[in-house]
Amino acid sequence: MTLKVCTSLLLLFLVGSVWTRTVRQVYDELDPEHWSHYTSECPRECFCPPSFPNALYCDNKGLKEIPPIPARIWYLYLQNNLIETLSEKPFVNATHLRWINLNKNKITNGGIESGALSKLKRLLYLFLEDNELEEVPAPLPVGLEQLRLARNKISRIPEGVFSSLENLTMLDLHQNSLLDSALQSDTFQGLNNLMQLNIAKNSLKKMPLSIPANTLQLFLDNNSIEVIPENYFSTIPKVTFLRLNYNKLSDDGIPPSGFNVSSILDLQLSHNQLTKIPPINAHLEHLHLDHNKIKSVNGTQICPVSIALAEDYGFHGNSPRLRYLRLDGNEIQPPIPLDIMVCFRLLQAVII
Repeated sequence: MTLKVCTSLLLLFLVGSVWTRTVRQVYDELDPEHWSHYTSECPRECFCPPSFPNALYCDNKGLKEIPPIPARIWYLYLQNNLIETLSEKPFVNATHLRWINLNKNKITNGGIESGALSKLKRLLYLFLEDNELEEVPAPLPVGLEQLRLARNKISRIPEGVFSSLENLTMLDLHQNSLLDSALQSDTFQGLNNLMQLNIAKNSLKKMPLSIPANTLQLFLDNNSIEVIPENYFSTIPKVTFLRLNYNKLSDDGIPPSGFNVSSILDLQLSHNQLTKIPPINAHLEHLHLDHNKIKSVNGTQICPVSIALAEDYGFHGNSPRLRYLRLDGNEIQPPIPLDIMVCFRLLQAVII
């Protein structure tokens, strides 16, 4: 089920990307007589492609306010403007909106009218990156699937703001001003279907509390995290991609079985303060440890199975799955120890 959902999301991104690039080309090829119907209700500041009557392009127009949105619009592009307020009035007729891109504007929390967002009952994707927000806006549409709030000034997450967003699969809060105190044990309560959580480039010193159990991708790069709590990942048993690059992790901050987690396939610990390779699970496929303080590598010690048994009897289908190992930027001198190759027989790339 997880693979199907991830594939669907990827296809949606690809289709949306191709559509955006080609829509203006199609517009140029059409007979003007065919688009008179759509231009009659199209806001004069915007572009209404007749071949895609559900899309409205108002991006890069220097707008300071949102124009009235026609009822037929599903996809609304308002990025790269000077918009400061978000009120209910422009959306009175736009009851079918699925997608709003408001990236790179000047929207503040005070400029968002109460209920302006929550009344957009069919909205699935909300982009508010690169604005002036200081807290997560509330209330939000209950049907949201993606919420992107990167590169704001968010330091506060109102209590219960996510409690009704059970359809949300992606939450992006990276490059804000979040402290540990902003992430309480119930902050992410209600996000039962969340798959990707990005809290990179904030001011965290601790691993966040109560990550939703279905999270597959957890991004915590560029914080100041020093310690991984014992059994931390037992509450997120499906986590597959874990990024902790550019933190302050040391050997003492990682418990013996800290990263020995069978679900993790991609583990990124670059630019930390490690002097040795932490214990890993046999299922791990990609390991990034570049730019730490590691001086040597002992394959016998880091191998998740017994090398002696492997040499005598083979792995019998239980061979460690590591395919990519990055160790450059440390104090390791080549050549690669032979026991590394004996243990990780599927290795395709080792960077020292």
